Amino acid sequence: MNEPQNHYTNGVLMTLAVMGTKWKPLILCHLVDGPQRPADLKRAVQGISSKVLTDQLRELERDGIITRTIFNEVPPHVEYAISEYGQSLVPILGVMANWGEARIDFLKQSGVAVDLTYTDHEKYEL
Repeated sequence: MNEPQNHYTNGVLMTLAVMGTKWKPLILCHLVDGPQRPADLKRAVQGISSKVLTDQLRELERDGIITRTIFNEVPPHVEYAISEYGQSLVPILGVMANWGEARIDFLKQSGVAVDLTYTDHEKYEL
């Protein structure tokens, strides 16, 4: 698990320190829809291993971006959700979604065969 450094030359580096892997933004995209169990996230974030998912969730929790709730039921289960503080990243996800959709349009206009399963930028508007 990566520990935060003590000095950053600009704010972009801090943002990348929190969201820098390809997995964290994808995890957050699915948590925008509401709390999720780890197994649900594993199914939703295609290609992520259980170990990497666990590590990424721990880092996001450590950074205060998500919360972890343990339900003492039989059987017990855990859910993750975007924290109040983490909600500040939702508009950034929206900008990323908009840019990505525009990039796909640009590539299509350039003759590149590229496909987008669905557009989702609307769900990031607060």
